[in-house]
Order: sequence, then structure tokens, then C-alpha cells
Amino acid sequence: MAFVPPARHLLRARDLADRRYVDPLTVDDLAAAAGLSRAHFSREFRKAFGVSPHAYLLTRRLERAAALLRTTDRTVADICMAVGLQSVGSFTTSFTRTYGQSPTAYRAAFPPAAHLARIPACMVRFYSRPQHRTFREDSSAARA
Repeated sequence: MAFVPPARHLLRARDLADRRYVDPLTVDDLAAAAGLSRAHFSREFRKAFGVSPHAYLLTRRLERAAALLRTTDRTVADICMAVGLQSVGSFTTSFTRTYGQSPTAYRAAFPPAAHLARIPACMVRFYSRPQHRTFREDSSAARA
């Protein structure tokens, strides 16, 4: 069987899900982007991409959450909200079903985010200080 590329209107809906996964998107929003009815869109999307539109959107959100868990020290609840999910319990359940471990256990399997910093903390502190001294500047300006 030859590969048939997905129709352009389905690609528009998929791109919308990829681009705006943080927003509270629904299947109706994606169907509107594709210009199809909800039922027809769901059927065609599943046929073209192998998953339902809702499952595709959830997968995008969970992938982003996994990346944030690996590279930041943000709380699980904060990450849940940052990727567009509303319930920490549902997020934990979906994450565990997809990745085989809870978000906290997933994070523990990677080095802390502080180890990913490429700039030593002493250098960050040095360069974040004010660059111009203000102590006795008025007296040196009066002498000049």
C-alpha cells in the first residue's frame, strides 16, 4: 500500500495542536481549523495520523512536560499548568500511563537541572552585579 500524505486541512489542524498545545484547545477547535465537522474530522485525523485528535494533543503536552521535568526545577503542578492541563491528578495518571513512572520518579532519573547550567554560579553572580559603582562618584566628578 502506497503512502498517501495527509490532506492539507488535516495538517493545518495538527500544526495548530503543535503550536498552541498550551491553550485550552478542544477537538471542536481543531475541526474548525480543518474546516470539517467534529465527527468527520476525528475520523479523518485518526485515519491519517493513527491516533485521535485528543490523544495527539495530550501526547504533545506530555512530551513538553517530560522535557520540562528533565531540564527545570519547576514543581509538577506548575509544569502541569504550563503545558495546558488543568488537573494534576489527571496529569500524573496520563504521564504514568505513557512513561511508565510518575512525574516525580521520572524527574529523579535525570540529573538535577542545576547540573545543566553551562555558566558557573560564581560567574553568574559576578556579572549580575551592577557594572557601575556609585560610591564616591560625585566627588571624582567634581575633581575633573
